[in-house]
Amino acid sequence: MTLILGLLLDALMGEPRWLWSRLPHPAVLMGACVRFIDTRTNHGRNRRAKGTVAFALLCLAFIALGLVLAAIPGRVVDVVVLAVLLAQRSLVDHVRLVATALRQSLPAGRTAVAQIVGRETKTLDAPAISRAAIESAAENLSDGVIAPALWFAIGGLPGLLLYKITNTADSMIGYRTPQYAEFGWAAARFDDLLNLIPARLTALLIWLTAPRRAALPAILAEAPRHRSPNAGWPEAAMAQVLGIALSGPRTYDGQRRDYPFVNAAGRHAIGPADIDNACAVLWRTWALALLGALLLSLF
Repeated sequence: MTLILGLLLDALMGEPRWLWSRLPHPAVLMGACVRFIDTRTNHGRNRRAKGTVAFALLCLAFIALGLVLAAIPGRVVDVVVLAVLLAQRSLVDHVRLVATALRQSLPAGRTAVAQIVGRETKTLDAPAISRAAIESAAENLSDGVIAPALWFAIGGLPGLLLYKITNTADSMIGYRTPQYAEFGWAAARFDDLLNLIPARLTALLIWLTAPRRAALPAILAEAPRHRSPNAGWPEAAMAQVLGIALSGPRTYDGQRRDYPFVNAAGRHAIGPADIDNACAVLWRTWALALLGALLLSLF
């Protein structure tokens, strides 16, 4: 029942500005913790060992915090923490803003999509902006909704906080760059492990929203084409359900990366209407997850 209430509260409230304009969001605090270990220990020799130990201590600290919060009587704390750390409503809102901006102008679309993706956006055309928004929708559905809900179902607040600090660390130090390739190795690998099942579960849920239009064998074949061992699954499912091509070439830090398309046979000329359709898929997938939580509470 706690999982159901958390999913519903997040869907209804999202991230209210009146609250987070006055208080630091937990995700911001997690980011500060990761930045602390980065600035204090990411230097000199043995960076992989330093990063592994620092990350492990960070995980233990958040597991301990979860145990403390879970010991508070009642369900209120559990529901509130879960709702705050889920991102369904905010994800849909941010992705839908890209469609709205793109309908206004190309520069507005580029500005909006730059808020949710890490690639360079200043030269993106309308289809590339739409692809970026839909890819972000699919990947963050897994990272921001299904995975935290699953780890809460498995491990309660300790499991939820362990997942969130790992995902935050991966997003900040889990890069294959000279600065982080060694130091962020443990965070990146552990994030891959924790997302192994959720990513595939997300793909299954997305497919179940439109099984007649999306071929499950095609999803199984296309997902490994993605550069990420996990993000490819929800993206491949979303591409199949919408009948579009996702991923493909993009630019980071002035360098073009010629990544292959996922579902290359799908439509490449996509626009705001496809972003709207992706948002509808997000809500249908959320509804299936809610149904799953209900069945879990019953049986």
